[in-house]
Formats: sequence, C-alpha cells, structure tokens
Amino acid sequence: MADKIDPDIALMLRVKEGDLSAYEALVEKFKQPVMNLVYRLIHDLDEAEDIAQNTFVQVWKTRERYEPNSKFTTWLFTIARNLGLNEIRRRTRHPADSLDETHPDNDLQPRHVVEDFTSPIPAEAALNDELHARVEEAIRDLPEKQRTALLLCREGGVSYEEIAEVLGGISLTAVKSIIFRGRAVLKARLKPYLKSGDWQKK
Repeated sequence: MADKIDPDIALMLRVKEGDLSAYEALVEKFKQPVMNLVYRLIHDLDEAEDIAQNTFVQVWKTRERYEPNSKFTTWLFTIARNLGLNEIRRRTRHPADSLDETHPDNDLQPRHVVEDFTSPIPAEAALNDELHARVEEAIRDLPEKQRTALLLCREGGVSYEEIAEVLGGISLTAVKSIIFRGRAVLKARLKPYLKSGDWQKK
C-alpha cells in the first residue's frame, strides 16, 4: 500500500469523505498536468479541456471507491489516459464527427501546455518557432504509449513504476524500452537542430 502520509493521498482521502476544499486543492494542483497529458493524446485543445474537466468529475464521482494502493497521480493519470483513449477510439469509429471540430490553431502548442517536457530537449534552450513546430510534429508522430510515457516522465516526477501502471500494468523493462525508443526517435528526428548539446537551426 502506498504511504498514506503522501500529501496527495491525504487530500484524496479527505475527498473520499466529501471534503470539497480538498477536492479543489487537488484540481488546482493537477489540472495543468492532466491537461498536458490529454492534449498530447488527442491534439484538440477544446476537446482536451473537456476531457480534463471530465477527469476530475470522475475523481469526484468515484471518490468513495478510492483506495490508496498506489500514488494518487497513478490513479489520476490512468483516468485521464483512459478518457483520452476513449475519445481517440470514438473518432476512429466516427471520423466525420470530428471534422467540424478541427481548427488550424489546434495544431499549435496552446500557451498553457508545458513546452519543455522531453528529456532530450535542454530546459535552457530557447526554442524558436520553426524548431517548436518540428518538436511538436515529432512528438505527435510517436506511438501513444511513447508520447504518454515521455510526458509522465516530466510531469510531477512520475516514476517508472507509476508509468507502468498508467500504461496498463506493463513491466518496468517494457516502460524503460518505450521511453528509450521514444527518446531515440525524437533525437533522430530533431538531429539537424542539435549541435554540441544545443538546439540550433541548420
């Protein structure tokens, strides 16, 4: 069982008892990471906002069934990912439904989505517009598990063990392989911009 002294678990246990102030504290703390994860999954800002909100609705609705068997973030990100994947499956079944929802701005990085989350990209690098677009394109082309794993690595210090649970209970070896392959693909795609550890234009 996860350590109940963990502040997030402590808050969620209060939420389980119907404490609205604890619920609001969790929403405030995790709304950004959840939004980032969902946006990276579906690349639709409006829909990502709806799914992020629904994630926290589900947290409240299922609060009485919550058990601190793992970190709170593991449970939260699992809910968010499942809702995002449900939307992807819905669009696959009904592609015409999402045509009118597509907006050219949705392919751009929204201002409230964290820009620098993948380990291959130095935090101090000033990404120019062209590189920024290339990074987004490279990330978008990654398989879903690679995108999710790389994002979770940067969001809240999520451990490999947690990522394994969020991705459906896969092994740690599989998680490490997924992250390694994702980083390798990004480095290869963005190699023209990398010189001596700094991102530069050709």
